[in-house]
Amino acid sequence: MKRILFAASEGVPFIKTGGLADVVGSLPKELDSRYFDVRVVLPKYMCMKQEIKDRLEYVAHFYMDFHFKEEYVGVLKAVEDGITFYFVDNEYFFGGDRPYGNDTVWEITKFAFFSKALLSILPVIDFRPDVIHCHDWQTGLVPVYLHERFAGGSFFRGIKSIMTIHNLKFQGVWDVKTVKEITGLPDYYFTPDKLEYFKDVNLLKGGLVFADAITTVSKTYAEEIKTDYYGEKLNGLLNARTNDLRGIVNGIDYDEYNPKTDKFLAHHYDVTTFRREKIKNKRKLQADLGLEQDDKKFMIGLVSRLTDQKGLDLVSYMMDEICSDNLQFVVLGTGEERYENMFRHFDWKYKDKVSANIYYSEDISHKIYASCDAFLMPSLFEPCGLSQLIALRYGTVPIVRETGGLKDTVEPYNEYENKGTGFSFANYNAHEMLATIRYAERIFYTKKRDWNKIVERAMQADFSWKVSANKYQEMYDWLIG
Repeated sequence: MKRILFAASEGVPFIKTGGLADVVGSLPKELDSRYFDVRVVLPKYMCMKQEIKDRLEYVAHFYMDFHFKEEYVGVLKAVEDGITFYFVDNEYFFGGDRPYGNDTVWEITKFAFFSKALLSILPVIDFRPDVIHCHDWQTGLVPVYLHERFAGGSFFRGIKSIMTIHNLKFQGVWDVKTVKEITGLPDYYFTPDKLEYFKDVNLLKGGLVFADAITTVSKTYAEEIKTDYYGEKLNGLLNARTNDLRGIVNGIDYDEYNPKTDKFLAHHYDVTTFRREKIKNKRKLQADLGLEQDDKKFMIGLVSRLTDQKGLDLVSYMMDEICSDNLQFVVLGTGEERYENMFRHFDWKYKDKVSANIYYSEDISHKIYASCDAFLMPSLFEPCGLSQLIALRYGTVPIVRETGGLKDTVEPYNEYENKGTGFSFANYNAHEMLATIRYAERIFYTKKRDWNKIVERAMQADFSWKVSANKYQEMYDWLIG
C-alpha cells in the first residue's frame, strides 16, 4: 500500500475560497484505495462553519519550537468519503473571519507554521507517507523543511515531495531578513539557486527547487509557464526542471455537477433528453431574471470572479456591440469594482438583454450552466479552469480563448468535419472574441442540427476526476519506484 499525504491550505467540504479546494476535496477519493492510502492535512480555521467544526475529533496536541517561541499544535481529524482529513489547530494563527488576509508577512508566518507543524504531526498520528503532495505557495516550505531539519531522522528519510502549481501568480514573496527570522532556516537556503528571488525570498520557489516532482493543472499551462509572458519570473527555474514538470488537467466532481440529478434544477436532462428538457430551464431562468421569454434567443452565460485575468476588459470593450445582436447575456460574480459597475451599467442600459447578478450563489450558478446556450470565458490566462468543464457537462457550449486548460479541454468546432465541443479564438483581442461569439451565434441560428451535435459531443466529453486520477497514480508510482 502506497501512502500519499496531501498538504493544502483549503479543501471541500471543510473550507473553500476557490478551485484549489475542489481539487483537494475531490482528487484523493478518486485514487484507487486498493493501492493508495491517501490522507489530507489542512489548517483548522476558526471561520469554518460550526457544523463542520463540531464533526472534528481530537487526536493529540504538543508544543513546537517556532519563531523563537513554543507554539501549541493541536491535531484533529474527520473522515469524508472514506478519506481521513487531519487539521492543524492553533487559534492564534488560524483565527479571523476568513482563511486568507491581505497582510503578506502574516500570511507567510501563518503558512510557515503550518508547513512545519504538518511535518511535526506525522510521527504523532503514526502516518509515514511515501509522498507528500503540496499545493500552491502556502505549502512551499514543506519540501524545504523536509530537506533541512526533518532530513536527519529515520522516520522522514526517503519521503518524496511533489509541488503542484494551481496559479503561478501567487508566490509568497517577502524580504530575506524577515523570512529568515520567521522560518528559522539557515543562510544556506537564502541563495539565488534556492529561496532567494531578486533579493527577496519566494516560498513557492523554495518548493519548486526542493520538490522531487512538479505538476500543474493542464498540459498547455505547463508549457506556458516556461515562457517570459506567463512565467511570472520563475520560467528560468521551470525550464531547468522541465524533465520533472508535467501538466495534468483538473477534473470536476461528476456527482455534484450532473444535469440529470442536480438539486438546483427545476428540469433534469441528459445527453439523450437535452433537446426537449434543457430549454425548460432556460424559460425558467428568463422568467426568474426578468428577461424576455423567448426560446429561440441565443443566451450567453458568464460565471466568474470579475477580474482582469478573466478577460473582462475585452468584454467591456465589446459589450455595446454584443448587445446590438439578437441575444441575452447573464452574468454572475463579484470582483473588481469597475467590472461590477460595468455589468450593472449594461444591465440598466439593456434591461431586456442583460442580467447582471453581482453576488455569488451556488444555486444560480448551476441554473446558469443548465439554462444558457453558450458560456463565455475569454481569459487572459487560465491554468486549468473549471467553469468550461462544468459548461461542457451541462451541454452549454463554451466560447473560450485558447490558453492553459481552456485550450486543452475545449475542442474548437469545425463545421466541415463536424467536430468540436465549443468555439475558441487564439489572440487576446476584443474583435477576435466578438467574431467568435458571432460565429457561434450564426451556427446556433442557422444550423440547429449542427449546434445540437456540438452540445451532444460536449456532454459526452469525460472530464471527471477518474481520468486525471490515473495520471496522478502513474506519477506516484514513478516517484516511489
